[in-house]
Amino acid sequence: MNLLRKTMTLLGRAAGRPLSLEDPEHWRNRGADGYAGEPVNESSVLAISAAFACVNLVAGTIASLPLMVYRPAGGGRDVAGDHPLYRLIHDSPNYDQTALEFWEFACAAIELRGNFHALIERSGAKIIALTPIYAQVVPRRERDGSIWYRWSEDGRSYNMSDRDVFHVRGFGGTPLGGLSTLSVGRNAFSLATAIDRAAGTTFRNGMRPSGVIAFDKFLTKEQREIAETRLTEKYVGAMNAGRPMILEGGWKWASLSISPDDAQMLESRGFSVEEVCRFFGVPPHMIGHTSKSTSWGTGLEQQSIGFQRYALRRRLRRIEQAIGKQLLTQEDRTRGIVAEFNLEGLLRGDSAARSNFYASALNNGWMTINEVRALENLPPVPGGDVPRMQMQNVPITDAGKQLPAPSEKTP
Repeated sequence: MNLLRKTMTLLGRAAGRPLSLEDPEHWRNRGADGYAGEPVNESSVLAISAAFACVNLVAGTIASLPLMVYRPAGGGRDVAGDHPLYRLIHDSPNYDQTALEFWEFACAAIELRGNFHALIERSGAKIIALTPIYAQVVPRRERDGSIWYRWSEDGRSYNMSDRDVFHVRGFGGTPLGGLSTLSVGRNAFSLATAIDRAAGTTFRNGMRPSGVIAFDKFLTKEQREIAETRLTEKYVGAMNAGRPMILEGGWKWASLSISPDDAQMLESRGFSVEEVCRFFGVPPHMIGHTSKSTSWGTGLEQQSIGFQRYALRRRLRRIEQAIGKQLLTQEDRTRGIVAEFNLEGLLRGDSAARSNFYASALNNGWMTINEVRALENLPPVPGGDVPRMQMQNVPITDAGKQLPAPSEKTP
């Protein structure tokens, strides 16, 4: 905790304002400008193609995984399809949304705001709906230790306890909330927006170098209007690129700017992509940035595996544990009921990996034929519930027992 406090102090100095683990105001994005002078909020950050791609990739991947409820059964576990929470988190959390839509927004909120909040609606003791809270939520801890949440939405003000608000905290989370990526990465996002703006201005001006028009004497009012307005209208813009400029009456053009290549604009834009990817923990090639590496090969495959192992795993566990702590009852937890994402969904688009996975499961007897068929949405077959394994996979001391007796050998 002391190390995290020191880190927050350094981040606060870099951002020009204090940061505190106990003050929720500092964990929320307030739309302030970064060092590059560009405003940073959810809309401006998602307008950066790299940021949009990162959030879309992480949120979409997690939301597409089946979120299941399991109960212990005979030394293993079964899907608890009859549990009241199963339909909510697996199919439809509320009247308006599917589970994918709900969890996609939840993951996007965690990536950008550092927090996701949803209103828990009950009928008696049973949870009947989870409704996302789109507004900015302000938490506070009361003297009795309980946490309350305040927000305003659709013309109404809410003040609800932690019993009625489902809260998934992001990285650096305290009981009051996680760390806002928008706040911590404000300067990097502001710089990326400024680079995009500079590139857009350059193209809007027809990729032509700016400069000055020199005059040998003071201008009349009419001449100044021609120089300031009409020349701009006639020659500035991509549509006017290449049009020859006609100067008369002693006017001279002097170029002042450097070319985009000299300004290393492309390199700056590439660096901003990598900087954004660092904040979200996404390998650049997964959002189409392959300028420094080939688009194919084992190197990128290992990066993709690393992304699943080191980036997705902790995000999945964060959601799973929040569900177990806040949505499951004490009786459910005592009975061993858990909510987990089914990672086998990541294999659905890879036929080779899926077939190797199933072959290992069947040959070594830790899955049955019908369990494999169920994962492929195929009906069960007779005799498919018996675990099987290859006969050759026996202890070496028992190998002789598998041979036929001498009298049974074929002459």
